[in-house]
Amino acid sequence: MKSAKILLTAAALAVVLGGSAYAKTLVYCSEGSPANFDPGTTTGGNDFDASSRTIYSRLVEFKHGSTEVEPGLAESWDISPDGLTYTFHLRKGVKFQSTDYFTPTRDLNADDVIFSFMRQQDDKSPWFTYLPNLSYDYYVGMDMPKYTKEWKKVDDNTVQLVLTEPNAPMLANLAMDFASIVSKEYADKLQASGNLADFASKPIGTGPFQFVDYQVDSTIRYQANPDYYKGKEKIDNLIFSIVSNATTRLEKIRAGECDVMAYPNPADVPSIKADANLTTYEQAGLNIGYMSYNTTLPPLDKPEVRHALNMAIDRDALIKALFQDAGATPANNLIPPTMWSWNKDVKFDKYDPDAAKKVLAAAGLTKIDLWAAAEISRPYNPSFQRAAELIQADWAKVGVTANIISEEWTKYRADGKKKDRSGAFQIGWSGDNGDPDNFFATLFSCSAIGVSNYSSWCDKDFENDIQKAKTTSDIAERTKYYQDAQVVFAKEAPAFLLAHSQVYVVTDKKVQGFVQDPLGMHRFDGVDVTE
Repeated sequence: MKSAKILLTAAALAVVLGGSAYAKTLVYCSEGSPANFDPGTTTGGNDFDASSRTIYSRLVEFKHGSTEVEPGLAESWDISPDGLTYTFHLRKGVKFQSTDYFTPTRDLNADDVIFSFMRQQDDKSPWFTYLPNLSYDYYVGMDMPKYTKEWKKVDDNTVQLVLTEPNAPMLANLAMDFASIVSKEYADKLQASGNLADFASKPIGTGPFQFVDYQVDSTIRYQANPDYYKGKEKIDNLIFSIVSNATTRLEKIRAGECDVMAYPNPADVPSIKADANLTTYEQAGLNIGYMSYNTTLPPLDKPEVRHALNMAIDRDALIKALFQDAGATPANNLIPPTMWSWNKDVKFDKYDPDAAKKVLAAAGLTKIDLWAAAEISRPYNPSFQRAAELIQADWAKVGVTANIISEEWTKYRADGKKKDRSGAFQIGWSGDNGDPDNFFATLFSCSAIGVSNYSSWCDKDFENDIQKAKTTSDIAERTKYYQDAQVVFAKEAPAFLLAHSQVYVVTDKKVQGFVQDPLGMHRFDGVDVTE
């Protein structure tokens, strides 16, 4: 039974959020604070959970629990025979959210769609640099500037995307978070007043929930959007309680202080499954944990040195220590074995400290920076700090002293993408659209350097394979290119590959209708709570 304090808190929240004492409230214990609420400017899963998956909608959407694309703000679309023109037919009567800081005067139209994408491409637009140090990492990392010839307004309810060349994953790309549709009318109002930064802190979308307020590093509050085009949600109030520590998140859900939690500690999974008051969702993640070497700085610019560093790490022991019995598959490739085009013949470096020591000594590598995010747990790496300590110990055995650099998550990612960043950088990825391109091109293409290519690695053979794979819709042909790319990746070793993990979400038994998503997102549309 919940304590009186908890019940009073829930009642107080209902009042604060404008609901009655009987309003349905769901509390999600999130693992991290969002960088902001503009999904075009961010790349983290916690950023997207707090923005694109609550506040916004897209032309096309991923079906709940699937990588299948279904209609969103576009009720239908046509693709020209040459694959160069996508024509989207917009739903009529879709309304942007009304808040105390903005009231729309018109429905969604083609102007909003065009603005949503071109603000990320047009370097002459004030929106291209409206935040300090702004970069539209996803838009660039997905090569959208290269493939977008133009967005064309046919009429208010019809818009066309014209490509420079065919792009097989384009439709799935448009279901991703960076492709969220924003309000041009709202942007124009902020631009006229000179308050452009409000766009990222006071969001306006067409999604299932609308923003109420944010207490930094503490709480995000939302209300159900009464004008949502799919109908008002069953939840009246949605609250994100930001709790970076996984143990604390578990304590809170057991105490009734939250209803859903992300990313439990692997060691806690058996007891969670045994708890009759909780429901555990589990699936193999479309993810990869890895560690990028800066391939532009000597001696890490030499593949043999990178291989040697890999060989010096007891990966089996590392995976066992991090994931325990919660389930993780050692990674041989960048993509998981559940994804089409996975190359079964490619193998990762075997643990061989004696051979590694000789190569590293010959290269003169005695010191290295080893990066580890502080106070963060991701599905592909439950503890960056613990991993860093274990890798540090392994490298010490082969004569390499690792200096661990620890930073807060948002700063960590920003510093990690700098081209002159030193050493080895722990990071990972959860796929956003179910296509191999979302791993290969997003993480290691030449255009992703300084964005999401933390290795600053640009290999002509790898690049040729992944770019050719985009231009054909023939799955067999795409598979061949991606399998060849995996061979190149294994040979050049721009990164240490850790594992593909099982992913867990825990809910209170009273939560109904939650669907675990293979793309790692946490969505609360369609969810209900019962007492």
